[in-house]
Amino acid sequence: MPGDHDAFVERHLRHNLVALGADYALFMVGLSFASQSTILPAFAEHLRAPNVVIGAIPAVMTVGWWLPSLFAAGHTETLARRLPFVLRYTILERTPFVVLALAAFFLAERAPGLALALLLVMLLVITGAGGALMPAWMDVVGRTIPTTLRGRFFAVASVGANAGALLGSFGTAYILAAVRAPWSYGVCFLTAAVFMGLSYVALALTREPPAVVTSPPVSLGAYLSRIPGLLRRDRNLTWFLAARAFAVIGMMASGFYTVYALRTLGAASWHVGVFTTVFLAGQIAGNVVFGGLADRAGHRLVIMIGVAATVTANVVALAGPSLPLFSVVFALSGVHVAAINVSSLNVLLEFAPGMEERPTYVGLGTTSLAPLAFAAPLLAGLMVDALGFESVFGLAALFGLVGLSLLLTRVRDPRHQPESVAE
Repeated sequence: MPGDHDAFVERHLRHNLVALGADYALFMVGLSFASQSTILPAFAEHLRAPNVVIGAIPAVMTVGWWLPSLFAAGHTETLARRLPFVLRYTILERTPFVVLALAAFFLAERAPGLALALLLVMLLVITGAGGALMPAWMDVVGRTIPTTLRGRFFAVASVGANAGALLGSFGTAYILAAVRAPWSYGVCFLTAAVFMGLSYVALALTREPPAVVTSPPVSLGAYLSRIPGLLRRDRNLTWFLAARAFAVIGMMASGFYTVYALRTLGAASWHVGVFTTVFLAGQIAGNVVFGGLADRAGHRLVIMIGVAATVTANVVALAGPSLPLFSVVFALSGVHVAAINVSSLNVLLEFAPGMEERPTYVGLGTTSLAPLAFAAPLLAGLMVDALGFESVFGLAALFGLVGLSLLLTRVRDPRHQPESVAE
């Protein structure tokens, strides 16, 4: 019954805010020790990876996070409780960091090609498991935390994650400067594994309410056949996904900021730790602002600010600043990540017309963008080889501007529109 569900949520709200917040924060701290913007590209560069492989790092990770969600959403909607499903399979998100550490310790020098291949495979395992579990985890969040608290929940949890990762970044900078590579990267990956284990413990402490409504099991083909009709009915969602598609292409340069600084601006290896620090500082500043802003004004506005930050970062990079000024690029990238962390999934919960449809909307909002998210960084790698870094920065800025324009002119915030506007 809805009343029983609401009473359960209210009774366990404080406990679940702490448990889910700790899970999210510790998970993100762990990821910061294997950052796809700094640590992973630098490790790949050490392994003498070509540009297209460096571009494949964010591509593989993004397609892993995003592609499986819709294919798992139908099964998720049949589960009365989602948390046991998440706990069972999230092991696959966490243990590969130990494998990456072992690869850095024992394979990177003897067989760099094998280490590079293992890096890409493990990243796909980590993110593929995470993508398949995303609808279930977000539904747990949606059913345990009220709508007007979710922005601040993600913001506060992200600030905790950023603060921990910021402190860790000083240690990362020291490790990268004092410990000979590739051992230094192995230490980073091992630290990530420790935080992933702590995150699992916090997740297991969550008290999940039973689902009010579950969907009957259907075949995957029958489930997917419903999606075109959903998009025809909900034109606002369709425009939102189109805007996000352009914005995703606008992120194509993110994996090359560190490489550009190392190759073109003459950055030393220890600068990677500094860039990580600035990147995390940008995230903290964004989270402090975006949580309350999203709860008051809606998630569309926060996403627009994040896209604008990405456009500005590419413009700054395109201007070819000095090495000290290039830190602005990482700060703006951090602002963008904060906006996405706070609002990109939360807004999909609000697009869903009913609680039982949330996994579908979360899955659709991620899976539909996966092909572009995969292809864009690979295209960026080819463009760097053929035309130089500047071509990538310029194209990314252009696509980001188009996405921002669509968000401004065609998308209505779902929280502030009547249900009848879904056309």
